[in-house]
Amino acid sequence: MVLIALIVLGVLLLGLAAVVIIDMLNAKKKGQKYHWKEVLTAFGLLVPSIILAFFFVILPIFYSLGYAFTDFDLLKPDEISFVGFDNFHALFVDFKNHGEFYLSLRNTAIFVVLVVPIQIIMALLLALFCNNKRRGTTIFKVCFFAPVAISLSVTAFLWLIILSPNPNGIMNTIFGNLGLGNDHDFLGNKDTVLLWMVIISAWQGCGYQMLIFLSALGNIRKDLYEAAAIDGANVFHRFFTITLPGLKPTMLYILITVFIGACRVMIQPMLLTGYQDRSMTISYYMYQQGFTYRHVGYSCAVALIMTIVIGSITFLQRKLLGEKKR
Repeated sequence: MVLIALIVLGVLLLGLAAVVIIDMLNAKKKGQKYHWKEVLTAFGLLVPSIILAFFFVILPIFYSLGYAFTDFDLLKPDEISFVGFDNFHALFVDFKNHGEFYLSLRNTAIFVVLVVPIQIIMALLLALFCNNKRRGTTIFKVCFFAPVAISLSVTAFLWLIILSPNPNGIMNTIFGNLGLGNDHDFLGNKDTVLLWMVIISAWQGCGYQMLIFLSALGNIRKDLYEAAAIDGANVFHRFFTITLPGLKPTMLYILITVFIGACRVMIQPMLLTGYQDRSMTISYYMYQQGFTYRHVGYSCAVALIMTIVIGSITFLQRKLLGEKKR
């Protein structure tokens, strides 16, 4: 492990040296003087970030990539051996037989398809509401953003109380007063548990995207709205011809970040339902395999597949929805 760390460190240092050399050659080509003091100062400021990235991002990535092809057991680190593609074959067999891996992928796909549009639409509507300059808007911004600042553990505990299957639970009481019965087990029902996870996640996260949309709305030129209003365009026409095109770059960024976050959902099912087939996600499955069952090699194989799938879909999103180069 030490040897691998040293090799990765050497590659990183060579990469940084290559950047400096290319910068020097460009400066020489342009006939400019290369300022060593500024370069050394810049690298000195980057050293803390580089060290943290090396130990907590780069090294784990390389180790995870290597462990995916081994039978590494968390309690037997000295008995590790290379097994080739056995972990990936086991995943394929599990998927073919509709095992836990298949269920986790299915649940994650359903969750992503539902939560991404709901969360983005909620964030956009909240941003449009708060973008109007009226008294009390700041209070609404704080209220809408508050769930983001709350820990996911606290949020999950709060919703466990709200969705309690007890007849005196908050949601059951509301349903009872509406004549819909007060004996609903919202999180225990396999047909509704994912829907409630979507609602909770969208509610908890949309405040952050709201702030990003608000910033983007402030950069859209006001004279465009004035010209459209003079030409007789109503609110909906102005929204679809000015607001949405102006938000396209921001929308792409939010779409990608929300999609990646949705694919990595784990805290919500862990705290709301536990390790259950009806709510298990791919990240939760990977965590269970690695830390509960101690199959680190198998868990790393899941992580590698997950990374490839998320990266591929994100790349397609950028290609299909990104700005066209002229």
